[in-house]
This record gives sequence, structure tokens and C-alpha cells, in this order.
Amino acid sequence: MRKGAKAAIVGTVFAVMVGGAGYGAYNVVTAISGDGGGSGAAGSSVTKKTGPVSKDEVKDTTGKFFAAWEKDQPAAAAGYTNFPEAAEKLLTAYGTDAHITHVKIRTHTIIGATVSYAVEAKVSYDGKSKPLAYDSELNIVRGNSNGAPLVDWQPSVVHPDLRRDDTLFTGEAASPPIEAVDRDGVVLTKEKYPSLGPILDQLRDKYGDTAGGTPGIELAIRRAAESAPDTTLVTLAKGRAGKLRTTLSASAQAAAEKAVTEYDESSVVAVKPSTGEVLAVANHRTDGFNAAFQGTLAPGSTMKIITSAMLIDNGVASMSGPAPCPETATWQSQTFHNLTNMRPNEGATLANSFARSCNTAFVKLIDGTKAHPLNDASLTDEAQERFGLGQNNWKTGIASFDGKVPASGGPNRAANAIGQGDVQMNPLNMASVTATAITGTFHQPVIVSRKLDDRQLATARGLSANTVAQLKSMMRLTATSGTASQVMAGLGGDIGAKTGSAEVDGHAKSNSWFAGYRNDIAAAAMTEEGGHGGDAAGPIVAAVLRTGG
Repeated sequence: MRKGAKAAIVGTVFAVMVGGAGYGAYNVVTAISGDGGGSGAAGSSVTKKTGPVSKDEVKDTTGKFFAAWEKDQPAAAAGYTNFPEAAEKLLTAYGTDAHITHVKIRTHTIIGATVSYAVEAKVSYDGKSKPLAYDSELNIVRGNSNGAPLVDWQPSVVHPDLRRDDTLFTGEAASPPIEAVDRDGVVLTKEKYPSLGPILDQLRDKYGDTAGGTPGIELAIRRAAESAPDTTLVTLAKGRAGKLRTTLSASAQAAAEKAVTEYDESSVVAVKPSTGEVLAVANHRTDGFNAAFQGTLAPGSTMKIITSAMLIDNGVASMSGPAPCPETATWQSQTFHNLTNMRPNEGATLANSFARSCNTAFVKLIDGTKAHPLNDASLTDEAQERFGLGQNNWKTGIASFDGKVPASGGPNRAANAIGQGDVQMNPLNMASVTATAITGTFHQPVIVSRKLDDRQLATARGLSANTVAQLKSMMRLTATSGTASQVMAGLGGDIGAKTGSAEVDGHAKSNSWFAGYRNDIAAAAMTEEGGHGGDAAGPIVAAVLRTGG
């Protein structure tokens, strides 16, 4: 099925959508009881069963559910679930729209009420067939009305990659396949570079029609969101791939992939400061989300790169000028502290406070001076006009978030300056910030050339040579004798860095952030609950910087 027809099929697949409007309506109107309703449902009784489901109930219910599913009896199978209308739609689509037959289900383990199992089947379409195999799991719960044991219905019961309102479909692919290559022509595959899987799907969805290929026949998950690309599960007939050149570097990507696997919930991006080209993007997350490009988290003290630029550009401070670092600082009735065990330094310069990552020094300067006052919008203006952030106009080639630096009043004005409060960033944003800081020129990051589709890239004024010189000096000081020195040790050439840790409500450990550069490569990383900047994010960035620049 061609991409242009995606919207047109909504009416025809409505009846088999995973959940969909029917699922929502059923939840609200019909399923108040949360009990199965089909002919195969467990029988009702006058006395409502209570307590945990027994092992026998789990085995009996799953056995009957699996048997009906294997026999292609969607109504009967759905009757063993707590939301039979939604279940029947998807189980029907499994055989009709997805053309999946010869289903065999084998139970792996039963732990309490959770059952893991393997599905083996065949996908057949237009005279072509391929095997399908995958693992999934389900839970058995008691129905609300009579307490009968039922399958707790989720789309993932049918396939682990299905989410609400997704559909299964077998036919002509929505987009032709692509052969993505790096900047030097090296082929990039999701098998060799796992982080690129979702990104390659996006690139195929957006550029497959113009890359010169022809579509194949495949079983795919068609996502509910119109902007989300299909996820191919089985290819029955290969199409002809069109070649798509990216800005990525295979060597930098390999280093990024390896580095993020050392830390859970980690993401990293590397860019080429002289052009804005993305050299690497990698994520190591349980949810598969491209947090490197689309994350929206407080960046901690890496934000002080922008804050320092604001102070310098507005004449409030200079790298060699005073920026005292007291133990605490109060702004709008809120008291701010430094990292534990940081010794106060009332004689500190801006460069010293930057290199040590002293929060209180920046809070003390947030109001500016009498001659050079600052206001709630000063940091916002700096971020937007100089660094190109927060205007929702980046066109990288795939989905991305452009950062957010709002004009905040009250305590959050000071919190924003140290990367907390209302500020939101991701590694892509902070890699770009680093690139702008060391070149003075904002190059909107891209993962494919703008010449591919003539899209309009974002622009910004950039920084003066004077500001760049001071920022580079402060970042080099941080990398050689400040909070980033241990991580950056052994890296030669023109180097600099900034560490960051961002506190998150309800989390015992802060998120770890790190931004750094080496020659013509700038990188930024984030590790959720990774601690200080040098603990987790720092080693990831350093690994990428070692690949060249």
C-alpha cells in the first residue's frame, strides 16, 4: 500500500483497529464490569470469586484462549478477555488484514498470573508465504462482576510491539525500502547499529518515495499516529531499495552505540560544529524512544553554557570578572545550593565558577547589574536569537524537539539559569549548543542534507568572536582542571566540556548530563538517574569524541 493511501484506508480498517474508538467506547460504555462477554467466556456465578487467581485458573483460561486463537475463532477467544469487543477486532484483523494463519502457541512460563508464550505462524499474501515467530506475555485477572478469570486485554497480547490503536496489515509496503549509507557510503543497518532502527524507519517513511526504490510486500504494524512510520515485521517480497545518504559517520555511530550500552536509559548525539551535520545518534532505553532527538528533560548545569553567553553578551560578567561562589544563594524567596562538599569561594571568577559548576554564582548574577539589568526574558532571548533554540522550527530530517527555554518569573527564573525549572533539552539540543558556543555560528542540525527535499532550515544570529573566545576558554578549563577533567583526560587537540546533573522530583539520583567537544566534533549525552555529569554521560561523550574530529 502506497504512503498516499494511508489516510484513505482509515474507513476500511476502522473495524479492525487495535483498540481504536471502539476500544475506548467499550471501556466507557460496555465494560464497566471488566468481564468477558463472548460465548467462550468463563461462566458467571451468583457468588463473586475473589482473591488472587489460582494456578489452575491461569492454566485453564490461557489454554482456552490460546486454543480459540489457534483455531481462528476470534469471537470465542475474545470471550476469554476482559474487553472482548476490542480483542475481537484485533484477533479478527490478525487473520483477515494481516493474513496470518497456521497459528501455534506454546507456553513458556507461568509465574503467578503472568504467562509468557511463543507464537509461531505463517504469513501468506498473493502467493507468497513466510514464517512468523515471536514471544509475548499476558496476565490473568478477575472480572469485575463475577470474578471469573480473564485475559487482561492489551494489544501486546497479540504482538509485543502493538500499541493502542495500531493495526496489523499485510500488503504492499507504505514506502519503498531504503539503503541508508553514512557520509562515506558505508551501509547503515539496524542489525549492526540497533539505535538506528526507529530512525531508519522514519527516514524510509519520509524519503522512501523519492530515493528511487520500489515497495515490497510485508507484514507491518501501521501506527495509529499518522506521522509515525510503519514497523516491518516480516518481508514477504523484497522491494528494490533506493539509496539514501545521511550525514552520519559509521565510526562515530559505532562508538556511540557501544558507549550507551554501558548505562541504562542513556542517549547521545554528536554533530560536526562547522556544518551542523549529525555524526551519531544512539539510545539505550527500554522504551525504544529516540530521547536523543525528542527528549524533553532539564539539562542541569550544561545549561550554564547558554547562561554564561547571556551574561557575557549583556555585559553582566566576563570570564575573568567576579562571580562569587557562596554556600547558598536566595532568589525570590527560594534558596539554591551547590553540589555536596563544594567549598565556597567568594573570590571566584566566572571561569572558575563555570569550571566548578557553582550554582550559587549564577543565581547571584541572574538579576544582572545596575548598569546591565536582566529580566525574565533575557535567557529566552539568548537561547532563541543566538543558539536557535525553542522556536519549533528545526527540520533535521526526522522528528526532533528544538528545546524549550521559556521566560519564567519567580524562582524559576534562577532555576532556568542552572538548567532546572522550566528548561527542557535533549542531547541533540546540547550538542548543537556546544557547536554554536565554539564556532559562533548556529548551524541547525541535520541528519540528511537539506538538498534532498529543499526544506527551510532554522537560523539564528550566533555569537560574537569575543563571546566565543571566552566560552571556549571556560569549557577548556572545565575539561582540563574542572569537573570534566577526569573524563576528558587523554583527549588531545582542541577540547572543552561542561558537566551537568539535573534533579528530578521523586528520583533518588539526578540525571547525568555532559557536553563536550574535540576539534570539529561536538557531543552531548544524558543518562536518566545516572548521577553527576562525569559519572555516566561523561564517559559516553568521551568515547564518541575519541573517534576523531
